[in-house]
Amino acid sequence: MTTLTTLAPDQARERLHELTVIDVRTPGEYAGGHIPGALNIPLDQLDRVLPEIRDAAERGSILVVCASGARSENACRRLAEQGVRAATLTGGTGAWAAGGRALERPAAREVRPVWSMDRQVRLTAGSLVLLGLALGEFVHPAFRLLSAGVAGGLVFSAVTNTCGMAALLAKLPYNRPGDDGLDATLARLRDR
Repeated sequence: MTTLTTLAPDQARERLHELTVIDVRTPGEYAGGHIPGALNIPLDQLDRVLPEIRDAAERGSILVVCASGARSENACRRLAEQGVRAATLTGGTGAWAAGGRALERPAAREVRPVWSMDRQVRLTAGSLVLLGLALGEFVHPAFRLLSAGVAGGLVFSAVTNTCGMAALLAKLPYNRPGDDGLDATLARLRDR
């Protein structure tokens, strides 16, 4: 098992000038506010851009961030399996902002409104539970299994600190970067 290197928000702030910060949230979450200078490389794109991240890690330290720290821990483990050392931000951008540290946001005209992944998961899970209960009441009792499946998935998610529903939702078009956005991010990563 890989031991994760973590940085507290204050430690990260002090070293921000020497870190390459990679934000593994969806583009919509990133646009809602990110650590100054962070580059958006969604978690599901990590393997695709591994050579560029490996090169950046050879030039300096990498800090991986997400909303709460769960996705960035996953990303750090995946990078470690490929021989790339990276630290994760304890508590993610939530902890960063809670400490009164500034978040960068793109100009309003560049932002398309997208809900945070956590909010998308809650809406989807709640909707599926209600749908299962309603169909189970009015169509056939077997539809209640849908609600039970979602409940089981949420328990599994909490126990393993992973979220399959978030992984699926991240693949929706509004949660994915356009190739031009990812290409621009990779160009910035190469220039560091």
